[in-house]
Amino acid sequence: MTKEEREAKKAAALEKEKARMYEMFSYEREYAAYINICGIDEVGRGPLAGPVVAGAVILKKDCSLLYLNDSKKLSEKKREELYEQIMEDAVAVGLGYRSPERIDEINILQATYEAMREAVSKLTVTPDLLLNDAVTIPGIDIKQVPIIKGDAKSASIAAASIVAKVTRDRLMVEYDEQYPEYAFAANKGYGTGAHIEALKKYGPTPIHRRSFIGNFV
Repeated sequence: MTKEEREAKKAAALEKEKARMYEMFSYEREYAAYINICGIDEVGRGPLAGPVVAGAVILKKDCSLLYLNDSKKLSEKKREELYEQIMEDAVAVGLGYRSPERIDEINILQATYEAMREAVSKLTVTPDLLLNDAVTIPGIDIKQVPIIKGDAKSASIAAASIVAKVTRDRLMVEYDEQYPEYAFAANKGYGTGAHIEALKKYGPTPIHRRSFIGNFV
C-alpha cells in the first residue's frame, strides 16, 4: 500500500468515526433544550468482589470527542486515553461507590441506585436532564430518560461508562496488591475460573460480596 493509499484509508476511517459519533449525540440533540445533560452508567453489578461504581458526566454542548462507546467495547488503552480526555473536557464529572457490605445489605440493584444518586450529587453543576443506561433511578427529582443499551447509543452515557469502568478497574488493581492470590488486576473481581479456585482455596476476602459467593464457599 502506498503512502497516499494509507492516508486515504486513514481519512476515510476518520470520517466514518465522525459519522458514528454524530449518531452517538442523537439523544443530546433531541433534548438540546436542556442546558446540562448528564449521562449516567454503572460498572460492577456482576462481579463477586469489589464495589459497584457509578459515573455521571455532563459533556460540553460542542463536545468533539471521538471514539466514545460502551466501555466494554473499548480496549483498556483506549479507555484510559478517553478517561483523561473526558476528565479534562467535561463540564462536570461525578462518581458514586457502594461497598460489597452495602451490596450484601440492600442488594445490588438498590446499591446501584445509591451509587448513581451519589454520582449525581457529586457533580459541581446541577443537571437539567439525566440520560440513563436502561434504568430509572428512584429518589431523584431531575427528569430522566432511560435508554436501553444507552452506553452504545448516547455519547454522555458512554462517557459515564468509561469513567466508571476506569475508576473501578484502577481500584481492583489496588486490591490485587492486597490480595494477590485472587488476581484481581486481571479479573477485576469477576468470577473467572482462577478466581473461583482461589476463593475455594483461600476463602473470601473483606471485599468479596457474601451474597454472591454462596455457591463457591
